Amino acid sequence: MKFVLVPGGWQGGWAFDAVAAELRREGHRVEAVTLAGLEEDGPADVGNPPNLDAHINQVAGIVERGIDRGGAPLALCGHSYGGMVIAGVADRLGDRLDQLVFIDAYVPADGDSCWSLTSDRFRESFILGAGADGRWVAVPSGLDPRSRPHPLPSFVQSIRLGGTSGSAHGRTFISGGAWPGSPFTALAERLRHDPDWRFHDIPVGHNIARRDPRGLAAVLDALPPAARAR
Repeated sequence: MKFVLVPGGWQGGWAFDAVAAELRREGHRVEAVTLAGLEEDGPADVGNPPNLDAHINQVAGIVERGIDRGGAPLALCGHSYGGMVIAGVADRLGDRLDQLVFIDAYVPADGDSCWSLTSDRFRESFILGAGADGRWVAVPSGLDPRSRPHPLPSFVQSIRLGGTSGSAHGRTFISGGAWPGSPFTALAERLRHDPDWRFHDIPVGHNIARRDPRGLAAVLDALPPAARAR
């Protein structure tokens, strides 16, 4: 299988290094994406922070450039904010995907934003973090030193979905369990009982890729190919 891994806020593709290594050992092809503005050497244009559409376009471009070709099924996986991105890509390119995997991530409906779906704890951190310039949300304390300020527009822009994002691929939600301020508790309980979703618990907290990369890789490795609509 081919995996495209999209990180959450403030993080780059490096967040999946250990998971990617495990998957490659099992023979999978992996691309971990660093979203625009989150590059380790800083954003290309500090004065023009990318929005959600820019991130959706970026990841859709990876799919369109051929990473989903060559016969192997493709799984598009997003952690946290990355769920917003993969939902937008799936709405546009769902017939090219076999699996859509939300890793303790937002699962938006049309008109939702990361801002509207998150918890009060995170809304407060967005506001305080963007206080310096109103454009970039400062890195919260305790994150990896490679983390970078996150573009505020991508957190607050509403997503536009056409309603077809679940028709052509399998859908999986991987929960990190209960943790303070989690915006995913009610979502996880709903999807746990939804027959249209596969559900897995890896109760190590929000940053599953860092805290249990082997467990996460094992769940991804076991994903069955989905019959794609043609």
